[in-house]
Amino acid sequence: MDTSASPLSQEDFEEIARAAARTNDSVRLEFLDGKIREKAVPDGVHQRIYAWLLGLCMQANQGWMLYPDHGMRVEAYRKGNARPDGVLLPVDAVIGDGEWARPDGALMVVEITSRDADTNQRSRIDKPAAYAAAGIPVYLLVDRGNQSVKVHSEPEGGRYGKVNEVAFGKSVSLPEPVGFDLDTAPLLDWVG
Repeated sequence: MDTSASPLSQEDFEEIARAAARTNDSVRLEFLDGKIREKAVPDGVHQRIYAWLLGLCMQANQGWMLYPDHGMRVEAYRKGNARPDGVLLPVDAVIGDGEWARPDGALMVVEITSRDADTNQRSRIDKPAAYAAAGIPVYLLVDRGNQSVKVHSEPEGGRYGKVNEVAFGKSVSLPEPVGFDLDTAPLLDWVG
């Protein structure tokens, strides 16, 4: 990703994001591919899906936590800032990281699509590239619009080498370092 088109530095963005949060606590900003983007506030279905994934991750390994809305520095040379819906980390990994953490130690990032205008660009194009460039082993996309779950893995050269997509209702394997199967059948009850 080329962020040279933007004169805005990562530090400038972080200051703008802090100011926006102080002004309106429902504003959540990201800085991807040299552009500031607003991230939609989660609705009830989004929150239900997140809670379900949180329970599954903690059940799979009690030493893990799926941290919500954890700001991360991503993209090549860490010139981007993303707020994944969830970041799977060892329980104590975020202590002392501050608002915008390095992606070191992240096992998986999770995004759950919202019903906003730039979901396609942000969740399906920009974020997989940013997370792969940051070396995050697994990117799980719960795509409500397409009624599918997409698992990205094997990051190399700014892209994920393997992508496995299944329709809601089917099972999909989350590769190592996550290493458990995800039965997506409950999503059929919540997304329609």
